[in-house]
Amino acid sequence: MSSSPLSVAPQEIPGHGLLTGRGAVVTAAAGTGIGSATARRMLAEGADVVVSDWHEKRLAATQAELAAAFPDRRVAAVPCDVSNSEQVAALFVGAAEALGKVDIVVNNAGLGGETPVVDMTDDQWDRVIDITLNGTFRCTREALKYFRGAGHGGVIVNNASVLGWRAQHGQAHYAAAKAGVMALTRCSAIEAAEFGVRINAVAPSIAKHAFLAKVTSEELLDRLSAGEAFGRAAEPWEVAATIAMLASDYSTYLTGEVVSVSSQRA
Repeated sequence: MSSSPLSVAPQEIPGHGLLTGRGAVVTAAAGTGIGSATARRMLAEGADVVVSDWHEKRLAATQAELAAAFPDRRVAAVPCDVSNSEQVAALFVGAAEALGKVDIVVNNAGLGGETPVVDMTDDQWDRVIDITLNGTFRCTREALKYFRGAGHGGVIVNNASVLGWRAQHGQAHYAAAKAGVMALTRCSAIEAAEFGVRINAVAPSIAKHAFLAKVTSEELLDRLSAGEAFGRAAEPWEVAATIAMLASDYSTYLTGEVVSVSSQRA
C-alpha cells in the first residue's frame, strides 16, 4: 500500500481553546473508542464534560482517567442506557447540575454487528436500530427540550457512518440505523434552528481501537483499512477532532450536514 506520510497515524494535536467555557455531554464515552476520544478532545479544547455510558464500571474508570489528565476541568459521569427514555431524561438533569449548563451534546452511542439479512433475527435487527437510531432520537429530543428551556442555544453532533451511504456485507441493520441518523440530523436541524441550536453529524469510515478489535475480526479490520486511500484506519482522536470543530464557532453556519471523516477512494 501507499508509503505516503499519510499512511502513518499522526500524534494527537494539542487543544486550541475552541470550546473554552462550555459544557459538553458525550454518550457512550467509556472505554477506548470515539466517545472517550471525543470527551478527551472536548476537555483539551477547554470544555467541562459529562461522560455517559451504560457500563458503569468502565464509565467510572474513564471518568477517573480523564479527571486525572485534566485536573483543571470538571469531569463528571452520569450512567445512562440510551434505550431507556427515563434514563436519558435523567442524564440531562444530571449533566446540567454537574456543569451548570449544557452547550454541546455528542450522540455517540451505537451498536453494530455482522449478520446477513437472510440469517438476521428480529431481535438482532431491533437491538441495533433501538440503540443506534432510536437512542440518538431520544437524546436529541431531550437535548432540544433542554435547549428550548434554557434559551442559550447549543450544538448537537451525531455519530453516523459512511455505511449510511455505502453497502457492506452483513451490515444491513447498522447501515439502516446510520442512514436514519443522517435523516434525523437533517430534519431535526431544521426544527432546532428556532431554538438557536445547530445539529450536524460525522460519518467515519473506520476508526480502529481496542473495543472494535474485540467485536470485529482482524481480517475484516485489515481489509477495510487497506481500502482507505491512506492505507490505515483513522485514529479515534482524528474523528473526535472533527466533532470538536463541528461543536465550535468555526461551524456557525453549518447545520443539517453530514461530514464524512474518511480517506476512502472516490
